[in-house]
Amino acid sequence: MFIGKKYADSQKLIEKSKLYDTNEAMDLVCKTSKAKFDETIEVHLRLGVDSRHADQQVRGAIVLPHGTGKSVRVLVFAKGDRANEAKAAGAEYVGDTDLVEKITKENWFDFDVVIATPDMMGTIGRLGRVLGPKGLMPNPKAGTVTMDVAKAVQEAKAGKIEYRLDKTNIIHCPIGKASFGTEKLAENFNTLVGAVIKARPAAAKGQYIKSCVLASTMGPGIKVNTAKLG
Repeated sequence: MFIGKKYADSQKLIEKSKLYDTNEAMDLVCKTSKAKFDETIEVHLRLGVDSRHADQQVRGAIVLPHGTGKSVRVLVFAKGDRANEAKAAGAEYVGDTDLVEKITKENWFDFDVVIATPDMMGTIGRLGRVLGPKGLMPNPKAGTVTMDVAKAVQEAKAGKIEYRLDKTNIIHCPIGKASFGTEKLAENFNTLVGAVIKARPAAAKGQYIKSCVLASTMGPGIKVNTAKLG
C-alpha cells in the first residue's frame, strides 16, 4: 500500500502501542493534520455492547460547545406557523409534499440535516428508504422530530451531532476542525464522550468503552487511554 510522505511523517510522531491522555492526543492529532485544507477531526469509539440487540442500542444527539466547524444546510418538513418558525430560525429549505416530490423525483440531497414536526412523519414516511441509508431520516431520539422546530434548527446550526452505533459496535463522530486547537477539540471530545457514557444501556456488561481512536481526515489514528474517560 502506498503511503504519502506527509502521512509517513505524521506516523513518526505517534507511538503505535501508546495510549495517550486526551489533551496529549488532541495536540498530536492537530500536529499530524498536514493537508492543505482544514481537516476534520473524528472520534471512533468501540463499545462493549451488541448493536444487534434492541436493549443495547446507543444513540442520541449532543450540541458540541464549539460546533463542528462545518456550515450546515437544514431542511424542515412543517406547515403553517411551524414552517414560518423554521424559516425565521434560519432553515435553508422548508416545505412538505413539494420537498418530498423534489427528493424522490430529482434525487435532490442538497442538505445536511432533516427536521420534521410529528404530524409530517406520515407524509415523509416513504422517504425512509432514501434518507435512512444516508443517516438523514428524522428521529425523535436525535431531536429531529419535534414541534419546537426553531430550537432544532438553531441547535443544528450551532453544531449538534448525532451519535449512533454502526454494525460493528463503533460510533464515528466529528468533533471539529484541526484549526480549533487542542483546548476546543478536548472540550468537544469530552462533551461527546460524556453523552455516550450517560447513554450506556442497562443491559451493557463489563467494559463499556473498549477503545477510542482519534484521527484527522488524512492522518493516522491515535489511541486514547479509555481508562481515564470515565
